[in-house]
Amino acid sequence: MTMINGLPAHVLLVHLVVVLIPVSAVLVVLVAAWPAARRRLDVLTAALAVAALVAVPITTDAGEWLERRVPRTPLIRAHTQLGDTMLPWAIGLAVIALVVLGRERVAHRQAARASEPSAVEIRDGGRHQRESRRDRLVTAVVGVLAVVVAVGSVVTVYRIGDSGARAAWTGQFSQQAQPRTGGAAPGGG
Repeated sequence: MTMINGLPAHVLLVHLVVVLIPVSAVLVVLVAAWPAARRRLDVLTAALAVAALVAVPITTDAGEWLERRVPRTPLIRAHTQLGDTMLPWAIGLAVIALVVLGRERVAHRQAARASEPSAVEIRDGGRHQRESRRDRLVTAVVGVLAVVVAVGSVVTVYRIGDSGARAAWTGQFSQQAQPRTGGAAPGGG
């Protein structure tokens, strides 16, 4: 995708990444750490994280197309290099969101089976306690990974956005208001 309604697609698509990555990051931490959120938001979180993952390479591709059509400046090079660092973070968010979703689905199935009389009779108390400890450990590890990936992805999207804004706007505006020409009245009237 190169152009949307006469504009370079990158300048529009970037908004998907700028919104989806931070929202996904917050939701991934919530569902990884909070059981009530996990029960309610696991599918939404996974869907948004996968959408963010899909949006990153599409946006990067559109950015590479645009890069070949603007002057190569140090600011553009810096933005391009930083832009290439987003995909691993988006992959991390999607993987963690899908792991949380998968674990929640397995837990639902196990809970349903546990309520069946035959499953309750078969399960041995000591084994159940060991599984419970293991589950808590896995949940803690997933939670820590979720926080690390969430922070890393939000910081990365901020750094990329900042470098893109600098590349687009440095030298393109004046610190002083410009006199209005044409029919516009002073004061925005």
